[in-house]
Amino acid sequence: MAQRMRIGELTRRSGVTQRTVRYYESIGLIAAGQREGGGQHYYGEETVARLNKIDQLKQLGLSLDEVSGVIDLYFLDPSGRRPKRKVLAILQRHLADIDDRLDSLESLRAELKVNIEKFEDWLKVAPRD
Repeated sequence: MAQRMRIGELTRRSGVTQRTVRYYESIGLIAAGQREGGGQHYYGEETVARLNKIDQLKQLGLSLDEVSGVIDLYFLDPSGRRPKRKVLAILQRHLADIDDRLDSLESLRAELKVNIEKFEDWLKVAPRD
């Protein structure tokens, strides 16, 4: 029989808070726990695995929206190739975005240097206060 656990055990094993579990349930990243008599929710090992994978993907820099688009692939594709290709594409987009921002910052930096030099030149020839 598969191990069932209540939310306290789930959070202890996965390292997330109960609030995080409830939030992930509300946005569909994990399935809601199965409710049994007394209103208790029970979770299985797959939920622990999903929470761990979500954490790994977040540590790579993926947003929860991006995680949502790839998480199921990890549990549907035993080879792991499809999800890894998708994560690679996301990470490559992140890198391209950062490169664009760096280019923009370099332009801003150059413009600031020019403006600083203009002010310094002006102050050199301007009458003293």
